[in-house]
Amino acid sequence: MSEEKPLDKCTVKELREIAMGIESIHGVSAMKKDELLRAIKEARGISEEKPGEKPVETIREVKQQIRALKEKKEELRNSADQIGVKRLKRKIGRLKKKTRNMARVAS
Repeated sequence: MSEEKPLDKCTVKELREIAMGIESIHGVSAMKKDELLRAIKEARGISEEKPGEKPVETIREVKQQIRALKEKKEELRNSADQIGVKRLKRKIGRLKKKTRNMARVAS
């Protein structure tokens, strides 16, 4: 197998051959493709994050964003910028919905 081929494009058989060569990976024959990819990338120190992809947020981080936007909304309300207030209100609503979905998935 050529080393130039990206891991994501490799077949399960090729990934198993690669994983067999890495001592820190155990149970290779029982692993599925996504498990093999994750284990190989972890062993090689390759990050899972793709360029341009946002990192996964936690509920706490999203709630911090909501608090910051609420403060900005109050500042805009005091400056009588109604369009800006509406935009922030919609954005806050979307983030609240996101936290509810994240909580539902987590439970």
